[in-house]
Amino acid sequence: MDFGFTILGSGSRGNATVIHTAAGNLLLDAGFSAKELCSRMEKRAIDPASIRALLITHEHEDHIRGCRVFADKFSIPVYETSETARAITHKKMNASNVVLIQPGNKFELCGLTIEPFSVSHDVVDAVAYTFCRNGLKFGYATDLGCTNLLVMNKLRNCKALVLESNYEPEYLRKSARPLQTKRRIMSRHGHLSNQDAMAALEELLNEQTEHLVFAHLSSECNCPDLVRKMAEECLCNLNRHDIRIAIAAQDEPLETYWLNKRK
Repeated sequence: MDFGFTILGSGSRGNATVIHTAAGNLLLDAGFSAKELCSRMEKRAIDPASIRALLITHEHEDHIRGCRVFADKFSIPVYETSETARAITHKKMNASNVVLIQPGNKFELCGLTIEPFSVSHDVVDAVAYTFCRNGLKFGYATDLGCTNLLVMNKLRNCKALVLESNYEPEYLRKSARPLQTKRRIMSRHGHLSNQDAMAALEELLNEQTEHLVFAHLSSECNCPDLVRKMAEECLCNLNRHDIRIAIAAQDEPLETYWLNKRK
């Protein structure tokens, strides 16, 4: 039980996930205030002082809101690409200790091999991540407009996978959002639809996959029950009744999921 993750919250109002290891914990994105991050961690019996580093996916505020205050309060480094660092610094939201990373270049933290890789989103240099330890792989990809070849290659064969399922096209079309916003969301630089997320599963899942979490659901243009129903139907068609499905919520952290080798 030394490799796992806890999604503290996911959605347009804030995103953050704790990655657990025996050598210490990592925080992936800090889209809530530092106070709220600590509160959500404490709800899941996670000591905020156990966080050894913060990893950032991109510069949108729902991923960096607590970045500067939390990182400086606990004196931890923040890992981000140079373009993302420049954008966050421009917003005056960056921490004192920044470590620059490059998409495609692996690095080691807390006994994990971590690989950031580029995804298509309407920011300067968005990345998703995979985390590997002792043959176990955890993949995390939200805020991407498409599952291109790179994304599919990096997210294959995960023991646990967090994947965006942001919107239902019909709900989005009928929403009161401006046409320009709708087009941005549905573009290759926007967000992943329910249909696109489900279509990717056949190629992404393998016999080792145990946990599948859908994240970054739109509160206005999606429905957790719909996503769960679609996922259950998809997994049934793939004869994968063994995979545990969860839907990440905006307002409450999920339980902690642990990655363990099958006996």
